[in-house]
Amino acid sequence: MTDHSNDPLEWMEKDRYERKRHYMYLDKYGRYPYLDLPHSFKRAVDRYGSGRVNRDGLLPWHIGEYSLRLTNALKAQDWEEARKAAAALGHYVADAHDPLHTTENYDGQLTGQPGLADRFGSEVIDRYQSFFILRPEPAAKIDDPTEYAFDIVLESHTWVNHVVLADRLALRGLMGYNDDYYDRFYSRIGSLLIRRINLAVHDTGSYWYSAWLNAGRPALPGR
Repeated sequence: MTDHSNDPLEWMEKDRYERKRHYMYLDKYGRYPYLDLPHSFKRAVDRYGSGRVNRDGLLPWHIGEYSLRLTNALKAQDWEEARKAAAALGHYVADAHDPLHTTENYDGQLTGQPGLADRFGSEVIDRYQSFFILRPEPAAKIDDPTEYAFDIVLESHTWVNHVVLADRLALRGLMGYNDDYYDRFYSRIGSLLIRRINLAVHDTGSYWYSAWLNAGRPALPGR
C-alpha cells in the first residue's frame, strides 16, 4: 500500500482538477465555525455555485467519496483497487489534519511568509522526526465519513493562526530560514505537529476499519 501512498500527488501532475481535492479554504466561507457552509455537497453547490465550491476545495467531500470507494472495493474483494483506495484515502486524511490545508493562506503568501507550507509540512518533519513519539489511539467506527472529515478540517483550522504566528516569531531577528529558525519554529509547533500526526494515523485507521465493517467484514488476503 505504501507504493500508492503518494498517488494523489502524481495525479496532480496529470489531472488539473486533482489539486482542489487536497484542501478546503474554510476562511472563504465567513467566520468559524462556518455554520453557513452546508456539509452536503449538493446543498453547498445549490447555495454557492459549482464554480466557487470547486475553487475553494473539496477535501472533506473527497474523503467521504474515497471512503465509499474503499468500501465498494472491499465488498467486491477487488484487493488491488482496495489497496489503491486505502492508500489514497490515507493521503487525503493526512491532508485534512494539516491546518494549512484548510486556509486560503496555505503557503503564507497572504501574510508575507511564502514557503510556509513546505517549512511546516515537510522541512520540520525531515529535521526532527527522530524526536517524534507516535502513539495513536486504536481505530474506531466512523458513522458518517463525510461529516467526520468536516470535523477534522474544522479542528485543524483552529490551529492556522498558531502556525502562522509561530513561523513569524521564529524568523524574528534572523536573516533567513537557517538552523536557528527551524529550532525556534519546532519549539513552538513541534507538539502540535506530533499531535496532528498521531490523530491522522488514528483517523486513517478508523476510516479503513469502518470501510471494512461496512463492506461486511470480508476475509482479507494474506501478504
